[in-house]
Amino acid sequence: MSYQEEYRRSLDNPEGFWRDKAGALAWYKQPETILATDENGVARWFVDGELNTCYLALDVHVEQGRGEQTALIYDSPVTSTQRRYTYAELRDEVAVFAGALAQLGVGRGDRVLIYMPMVPEAAIAMLACARLGAVHSVVFGGFAPGELKVRIDDAEPVVIVSASCGVEVGRVIPYKPLLDAAIELAQHKPGHCIILQREQAQADLLPGRDLSWSEAVAGATGVDCVPVLATDPLYILYTSGTTGAPKGIVRDNGGHAVALHYSMKAIYDIDPGDVFWAASDVGWVVGHSYIVYGPLIAGCTTVLYEGKPVKTPDAGAFWRVIAEYGVKAIFSAPTAFRAIRKEDPAGKLPGKYDLSGLKTLFLAGERLDPPTYEWLRELFRRPVVDHWWQTETGWAIAANMMGIEAVPTKPGSASYPVPGYDVRILDAEGNELPAGEQGAIAIKLPLPPGCFPTIWRDHERFVSGYLEQFPGYYVSGDGGYFDEDGYLFVMGRTDDVINVAGHRLSTGELEEVVGSHPAVAECAVIGIVDSLRGQIPVALVCLKDGVETPASTVEAEVVQLVRDTTGAVACLRQTLVVGRLPKTRSGKILRGILHKIADGEPYRAPSTIDDPVVLDELTELMRQRGVGCFAPDGG
Repeated sequence: MSYQEEYRRSLDNPEGFWRDKAGALAWYKQPETILATDENGVARWFVDGELNTCYLALDVHVEQGRGEQTALIYDSPVTSTQRRYTYAELRDEVAVFAGALAQLGVGRGDRVLIYMPMVPEAAIAMLACARLGAVHSVVFGGFAPGELKVRIDDAEPVVIVSASCGVEVGRVIPYKPLLDAAIELAQHKPGHCIILQREQAQADLLPGRDLSWSEAVAGATGVDCVPVLATDPLYILYTSGTTGAPKGIVRDNGGHAVALHYSMKAIYDIDPGDVFWAASDVGWVVGHSYIVYGPLIAGCTTVLYEGKPVKTPDAGAFWRVIAEYGVKAIFSAPTAFRAIRKEDPAGKLPGKYDLSGLKTLFLAGERLDPPTYEWLRELFRRPVVDHWWQTETGWAIAANMMGIEAVPTKPGSASYPVPGYDVRILDAEGNELPAGEQGAIAIKLPLPPGCFPTIWRDHERFVSGYLEQFPGYYVSGDGGYFDEDGYLFVMGRTDDVINVAGHRLSTGELEEVVGSHPAVAECAVIGIVDSLRGQIPVALVCLKDGVETPASTVEAEVVQLVRDTTGAVACLRQTLVVGRLPKTRSGKILRGILHKIADGEPYRAPSTIDDPVVLDELTELMRQRGVGCFAPDGG
């Protein structure tokens, strides 16, 4: 079946389409009601079906005779550790840890908060919760106590699972003091904490509340999977950058399993036994969907990597992992490949490794800028697939469907909408726009399986944040357009549009031009307040390693490049070469913070920031260069 046939069927007969996809999974009770509306008026999938996500991820493969196949590969260059788990071994460890949780009172519907580094025990804890029908909430390891506290109070976990420390390049981060401080601040107090003691730093345990991982499993026996309804929650994931009241995205069991199983073949062209690597973290949605659940439900081998794309030990780290384990497809964020390109702009390091098994590179998490796309395409001569999705959806909204019908890629485009997603481009009044015109990207309801049905304990926020603006649609918060061939171009958040003397300019388009300069490794364009024009753009650029051209020359050349490409209307007259840009740990550039610094507005450094010091560095640089509010006339 062609992509167009598959896509049209998913929209014309969604119940029949998703009934067929659900039939590929092992349900305890096959769903008869495929689509229904819940008490909040939200579409829900497979409402009367019963299943268990852990059973689908582990037990079913063992029962089918593939227990000796490798399920998970742990690779940790920061601790010089490598470990493999077969499906049978992983099932047994998960079953025992589930037994340990059960002994501490965890049951169906209870919450367990997981505050862990990228170690196998993090995935084991997630799967153990799923085995019991409990709801896990993974919080990125190393979050500050204040941010962890609000998640504890919102989720109200029975048990918290953590580790003594996280390990990064050149440093060890003790987790237990952060956890203890968060619990001290929280109104809700968990009954117990299970702490994985790592050799890099041992944690002090509080008698009566804390026990070590080894102690917890020593007295436990394995337990079977607990059947749950398809609509029962599997996890809560708090969105990155949350400030104030947390926003917990809820994922159900049934739709999630069906969607991820379908996506592994349809989007990523991954078959049982293939090796798939999502180079992300279990604290993000990518880690949930494509380190843990998607690959294991599909019966392939997943890689869990505790390291960075560079400096572990060099910019060849990704290529070493791909070669060593025979990775068929890698999925990472554009920022990871920009970091690699910055340190190895000539692309010499991949030549040291046998990458013949690598078929496709998938990128998501932020817009894939054309210069990075072209660098990867020229270097590897393999499909480079930009696909677009969100924490809220849990899987791709638009992609090149490599397992159905691969189409020619277009730089800057996420290709076509994925089957199940009825994507429209709307103007400010909610009218659909023709090809070539930019607007708000919205999805006509109902959303397909796998997407969130609500926000944890705050359904009003779900409605006001996503459904109210355009009734009958989910509003993505991103802007973009379809071209004449039906390719979707996602240009960035709708608030990343600046108004220069009445002309609306996309910062994404300007970044595309700036990033095409041969010396630029990555960049961010922001709009700052201007008394004459309303706003004007400023470009912040990081240079590739080894560039010898003076920064002042590059800055002048970038300004001229934008003028030559976009015209004088862009009014980009100032470029700053910076050492680094502020990012979240998942690699997204914090453009909103940059706006506030330049406009002299108060801001709060989000808990997800990779290194808060960079904000002070940029503030001082803008002050020295007279940018924005630091200009003599106040901008």
